[in-house]
Amino acid sequence: MKIFIKNMVCGRCITAVSHIFDKTDIKVKNISLGEVETASEVSDEKIQVLEKLLEQTGFERIKDSSRQLIEKIKNLIISKISELDIDENFLLSEFLSNELHKDYSTLSKTFSQNENLTLEQFFILQKIEKVKELLLYNEFTLTEIAGKLGYKSVQHLSSQFRNSTGFTPTNFKKLKVHNRKPLDQI
Repeated sequence: MKIFIKNMVCGRCITAVSHIFDKTDIKVKNISLGEVETASEVSDEKIQVLEKLLEQTGFERIKDSSRQLIEKIKNLIISKISELDIDENFLLSEFLSNELHKDYSTLSKTFSQNENLTLEQFFILQKIEKVKELLLYNEFTLTEIAGKLGYKSVQHLSSQFRNSTGFTPTNFKKLKVHNRKPLDQI
């Protein structure tokens, strides 16, 4: 049985969800971002307890197939960005189509209708949040960040950053309050 879960965006989320399944005594066969495969069928009573524990921890069981698809898309994008290995010739459409084995226009339409922003906008917002994180860690130069996130130039990154945040990357670093958003709230 597969159970789809919203707001799983990192390894710590996998650990937290794994603990919730342990608490409910549901045996897990496989767990990945947004998806848990159980070793056997799960009773309605255990599902109700599971849903309650998930909600208390900031997660949510997804029952609708279009919501499941959207969560898969989000998790793929977040994972891809976190790898810091996006080539400047990277095509979001090709990546998602290959990973999900679906036509990009279908993916894009489903996403836009349910999220009130396009896939491309979501991808850009996620990259901007990663840029903020990397700027605050101060481990990479802006040129290195641009290269790791697939920007063709520092100017392109800076322009997109300014359009999204209202600040240049340099000015953002100087701010006392760095308005970062949790990835599951983008």
